[in-house]
Amino acid sequence: MVFISKRKGFLLFQLAILVGAGFMLVALQGSPDAKFAEDGQLLRPEGYREWVYVGTPLTPNDMNNGKAAFPEFHNVYINPKAYKVWKESGVFPEGTILVKELVSVGSKAAVSGAGYFMGDFIGLEATVKSKKHFPGEPNNWAYFSFGKLPNLSAQAKAQATTDCASCHKASAADDMVFTQYYPVLRAAKAH
Repeated sequence: MVFISKRKGFLLFQLAILVGAGFMLVALQGSPDAKFAEDGQLLRPEGYREWVYVGTPLTPNDMNNGKAAFPEFHNVYINPKAYKVWKESGVFPEGTILVKELVSVGSKAAVSGAGYFMGDFIGLEATVKSKKHFPGEPNNWAYFSFGKLPNLSAQAKAQATTDCASCHKASAADDMVFTQYYPVLRAAKAH
């Protein structure tokens, strides 16, 4: 039987609390900033499903005469560090990353009734705010597509400004972000 004095036991307890707090601090700071390849392409974010989920917009084909521009579910996540700043200031800071996971519309019937239910994961996109990397883009945001499953790319080039930024600039409620469709971001900004 190992005997530990009260003082040593208390010191070990304090050390355990400090180590645990350190791990919690790292977790709360969120994932690392966006990572880029030497040629400037964005490396596909990892662990984004552990970030802050902000919403899932859907514009299905059958509500848009079969011609929806984005007929799939968009599960959207923000890196925790940016979410924390957003909650405190209502500003998306340098280094904000939003990941959009594309999910097909699956069944339209469930035991609970008729509706739109998620099908399969089909693609992945991201947007990054970085004055350093995108000084010439509107509000320093760039948009990326990693393609469709099963062949997601490990990295992606920034899309042309006309592909995404022009619509975001014209219609997004806050700094190129469609916060009007993300209840988590709206609620966080209100507090």
